[in-house]
Amino acid sequence: MVKQSLIDDYGQLSSWGNEDGKKDCCLWRGVRCSNRTRHVIMLDLSNPWTLDHNLWEHNPLRGNINPSLLDLQHLRYLDLSSNQFEGSMLPNLNGSLSKLRYLNLNRAGLSSTILNQLGNLSELQFLDLSYNDYNISNLDWLHGLSSLRHLNLSGNNLTDANDWPQLLNMLPYREDLKLSWCMLPRILSPPSLTNSTSSSLSIDLSGNNLTSSMYPLLFNITSNIVYLELSYNLLGGSIPEFFENMISLKYLYLRGNNLESDIPKFLGNICTIETLDLSNNNFSGSIVAGFFGCLKNSLQILDPRFSSLRELDLSYNRLNGSFSESFNFKEPSKLAVLWLWANQLTGTLPDFTTLSSLKDLSIGGNQLNGTIPESLGCLSELENLDVSRNSFEGVISETLFKNLSKLKFLDLSDNHLVVNFSSVWVPPFQLQQIVLSSCTLGPHFPKWLQTQKEFQHLDISGAGISGTIPDWFWDLPPSLSFLNLSHNQITGMLPDLSSLKFKEFPGMDLSFNMFEGPLPVLPYNMTSIILAKNRFSGSVSSLCKIAAGTLSMLDLSDNLLSGVLPDCFFHWQNLSVLNLANNNFSGVIPTTVGSLLSIHTISLRNNSFSGDLPSSLKNCNLLEFLDLSENMFSGSIPAWIGENLLSLIFLSLQANEFYGRIPSNLCQLAKIRILDLSQNTLAGSIPLCLNNLTAMAQKGDPDDDIIEQVYDHSGHGNGFSVGFYTAKAWVGWKGRRHEYERSLGLLRIIDLASNKLDGEIPDEITRLSELVELNLSGNNLIGFIPENIGQLKQLESLDLSNNQLSGRIPNSMADLNFLSDLNLSYNNLSGKIPTSTQLQSLDASAFTGNQALYGPPITQQSPKMTRFNLNHLKKREMNSIDGYMLEWESDSSWHFGELLALYC
Repeated sequence: MVKQSLIDDYGQLSSWGNEDGKKDCCLWRGVRCSNRTRHVIMLDLSNPWTLDHNLWEHNPLRGNINPSLLDLQHLRYLDLSSNQFEGSMLPNLNGSLSKLRYLNLNRAGLSSTILNQLGNLSELQFLDLSYNDYNISNLDWLHGLSSLRHLNLSGNNLTDANDWPQLLNMLPYREDLKLSWCMLPRILSPPSLTNSTSSSLSIDLSGNNLTSSMYPLLFNITSNIVYLELSYNLLGGSIPEFFENMISLKYLYLRGNNLESDIPKFLGNICTIETLDLSNNNFSGSIVAGFFGCLKNSLQILDPRFSSLRELDLSYNRLNGSFSESFNFKEPSKLAVLWLWANQLTGTLPDFTTLSSLKDLSIGGNQLNGTIPESLGCLSELENLDVSRNSFEGVISETLFKNLSKLKFLDLSDNHLVVNFSSVWVPPFQLQQIVLSSCTLGPHFPKWLQTQKEFQHLDISGAGISGTIPDWFWDLPPSLSFLNLSHNQITGMLPDLSSLKFKEFPGMDLSFNMFEGPLPVLPYNMTSIILAKNRFSGSVSSLCKIAAGTLSMLDLSDNLLSGVLPDCFFHWQNLSVLNLANNNFSGVIPTTVGSLLSIHTISLRNNSFSGDLPSSLKNCNLLEFLDLSENMFSGSIPAWIGENLLSLIFLSLQANEFYGRIPSNLCQLAKIRILDLSQNTLAGSIPLCLNNLTAMAQKGDPDDDIIEQVYDHSGHGNGFSVGFYTAKAWVGWKGRRHEYERSLGLLRIIDLASNKLDGEIPDEITRLSELVELNLSGNNLIGFIPENIGQLKQLESLDLSNNQLSGRIPNSMADLNFLSDLNLSYNNLSGKIPTSTQLQSLDASAFTGNQALYGPPITQQSPKMTRFNLNHLKKREMNSIDGYMLEWESDSSWHFGELLALYC
């Protein structure tokens, strides 16, 4: 009956016979019986995620749990984990299953009503309810579980469970408590806990935003803690001294907190430690200064007095000092994992000969130099070697690797290394990850790669490789997830790759080479295709064969591609980046572009696209970067850009054929940082609502790229499959157009130049206090420069040239201390140029074509004052005539009072 209530889509219960007893149920999959009584004592219906030949498989059961389950009165073990029961209720236990000792409902999806039925399971020792999204307001239902030793409530919501600290007292035989990622409430007053057990304790409170106020919970049980996981909380300050009393501690994880200062000395006295993870904190100082006692000995000499240390992770801190002085391995050690990634360690590497057990060495992202010691070649157990992002130099030969038969992961990238392997060398290993970017491998294509049949990730970018790729290389491993051959000088045509069968969903970066010919037919399950900066030509219609739903990144910019775009965007609903800039495409944009519901970046710059913008584009409401510049788009600027594309940070319609007014709806783009509508035929006045572009009034961050899109090279998001795409923007800057990729986060730009705009410059524009460039040149603007222009304190470039502006230059312009590029030429401005270090340091050409302007930096003298001059003075000038600083020529008989009288 149990089987009949379940939906078994994948045949997990195919071995179960009918309920007529013709088959022995004790032989069914997941069923175990007592050898003596033949009663069913174990029922395992779990469907965990399993990795089988590099393919993730999950075969869940669905449906309901039949009440006949309760007939199994002798059941001791029940596992329903990792299924999809979708809120189904467990039959009311009502005293049944009283002999149950093990219950695992991890990710089962059963209704939370089960919580109120567990209190009678007095023999239960193991309970896992993790990752079911239950809202648990209190823990009273646990009081009846007097035998419970292992409790896992991770991944549920305990926001209202203020009694959670009592769990450390509630379970007298407790051994293992997991409350990770439970949104635990703040501890208002720590309970008084007693050391009620002599058992070894394992405690996991990670991912809960706990602060240092939780430390008192551990005071009275410190001597029993063997495993302590406090990662990804808000622990600050230094590690408290009571940790020294954890005399049984083997595993300590404090990763991802805000701990700081030096690594405390007393940690060195915990001689039982096997794994120490202090990564992703703010520790500083020397490693040697941080460790004393037996731990110091273990790290400096690693002698038998401290033989327990197996894993040490201090990555992502600010530890400094010499690596050789910190780690001088003189005696044999059992250290298996040493991670020091992303610190500030300096100097050369020591002799590694004594670390015969070392499997994982990750020391990338430091300031290490010198050569790679040959002693690394003695580490026959080594599986992972990462020395990337340092300043190592010298030649790496096959001698270093002759004993490393177990090596799986190799990362030598971003150093100054020459990898010189013999063309006939056969490596003793089969690598899964090969990352040699910025190493010198060329000029010939590395032949030793022909022996590698299992790599998932290959990066030999920027390796000085030239010539064509040998045919044997394209017999790529089925396990491939990412291939990077970019930034070389590789020539030739790409073969038809459509016959390749990949188990993963691979990505490919062949950019910045000299490939030519038509685009190849690519495997159907590609996720990222980066072919920019080559010489590919012809149509892109072959891309329509990419399977629906897989492609997330497409960059074909800077090639010779042509023709119209194929109408197959509906295939690519997961596409986040589309870059076709700098090609020869023509025609209209297909309406199916509106199917790109995940798109963040579109760049079609410098092609020959024409027609109106398709209204379907308004469906792409995640768009942050839209560059349609230097095409032949026409029509009016659609209002829906401002109404629907509210995530836009960058918008460029520069150098097209748009006409009509600038729609006031664009003022709804509160996140916009760069707005370029220049070189069109736009008319009418500048919208008064520009002050609603609030991102223009917010400070920039030099480390904030305007768009840095994270995408997966493969479908499974493993560590090596993540890529980062930074949008490149062509920006008008100080009279010239420049391509920006980094530091775009600092820019706040409005460029409306070379249109037919009229009316006055709205004063509202002066409220955009973080503008660094404003270009309104080449229009028909009239009136005065806004008096409050000096409020734009960050302005570096201001171009108001070739308009019909009149009146004086506001005195507040002297407050623009960063202004280095100013062009006010060819207007009708008058009066003396205000005095400031910035303005007087500019070239006189910035003021050319304004006949009535005078004063440095131009040589023109003050004009002779006449009645005609005065009749042209506006009331605004006269009201501040003392600031206007009129200077009379020596023969002038005019007095200031007479001037006022004459004007009035």
